[in-house]
Amino acid sequence: MNDHAYMARALQLAAQGLYSTHPNPRVGCVIVKDGTIVGEGWHQLAGTAHAEVHALRAAGTQAQGATAYVSLEPCSHQGRTPPCADALIQAGVARVVIAMQDPNPQVAGQGLQRLTQAGTGVQVLTGALSQQAEQLNRGFVKRMRSGLPWVQVKLAMSLDGRTAMASGESQWITGAPARADVQRLRAQASAIISGANTVLTDNARLTVRANELDLPELEKHWALQRTPMRVLIDGRLRVPHEHVFFQNAEAWLASYQQPKQLANGIHWLNIPENQGHVDLTLLLQTLAQQHAVNEVLVEAGPQLAGAFLQAGLVDEVVVYMAAKLLGSQANPLFALPFSTMAQAIELNIQDIRAIGADWRITCTTKAS
Repeated sequence: MNDHAYMARALQLAAQGLYSTHPNPRVGCVIVKDGTIVGEGWHQLAGTAHAEVHALRAAGTQAQGATAYVSLEPCSHQGRTPPCADALIQAGVARVVIAMQDPNPQVAGQGLQRLTQAGTGVQVLTGALSQQAEQLNRGFVKRMRSGLPWVQVKLAMSLDGRTAMASGESQWITGAPARADVQRLRAQASAIISGANTVLTDNARLTVRANELDLPELEKHWALQRTPMRVLIDGRLRVPHEHVFFQNAEAWLASYQQPKQLANGIHWLNIPENQGHVDLTLLLQTLAQQHAVNEVLVEAGPQLAGAFLQAGLVDEVVVYMAAKLLGSQANPLFALPFSTMAQAIELNIQDIRAIGADWRITCTTKAS
């Protein structure tokens, strides 16, 4: 096997943290000695041992003179766990292959420097499968580089591009497999955002429902180790605190108006208004910078979904399409008041696949 093959295994291990490592990045590590894998590990939960530590423990004394493949630059600072760069040096590895540098500007390159300047002759190579490594941690990378999280907008529509009847009735456009797939998206997200209209009309909870989470048992176990932050955008404070949305778990209320009082488990995010609405850019900046949110899932109606899209804040659109026709009076997918073709927003289709009787279409925006 070559460096890319071992790094591919490290990335495969890292992906096991897809649901559980927030706000930390997903990282995998493989230790190879004389062409044989002698240790593997992945970062499982924030505050617990990093991937390198798990792999070194598995390798034991065989780490001496071995090659370590790590999907992200080993940390060089003391946080809730000791520096992984030091652990690799102390274990006596001869070579470290790293997929990509840590995008955190405060630490980027310092782990590499620590390894190369240790005086032990450790050989360091970077860039193996770097694009795949960055994709795996797209939210963490974006937050470190721009101060904003990766934003994914999820919608369900009929074949004629409608999301609900004019009355607001929308349950259910898609089938049970598609709704189970949405639970997977929720479990992956650092935060789930919705608006007052959606919460009031659909009586939405926006929680991860374990009984609908269709994942292998091990993945499901890790998916349920953490709860995504649930954020309600409600500038005019229309949703009462007795609403079911606030009764299921901790919730954050994003509004430019200060509530007179907050019930237990509700936290106010003081976000200024922009043209009579909560400023979406400032909200995302607050989530990223104050709450270390890497990835946001927006589950909202056409008005809020359209507002995110028009503000240039969306990285990915996931649409579940059912073979139904709701008619011309039903609500559109996005509220976008365009009048010319020049205003059209172009998307890049990344994936189309069947989910039960429905189709899931995944697109990225040109800006992502």
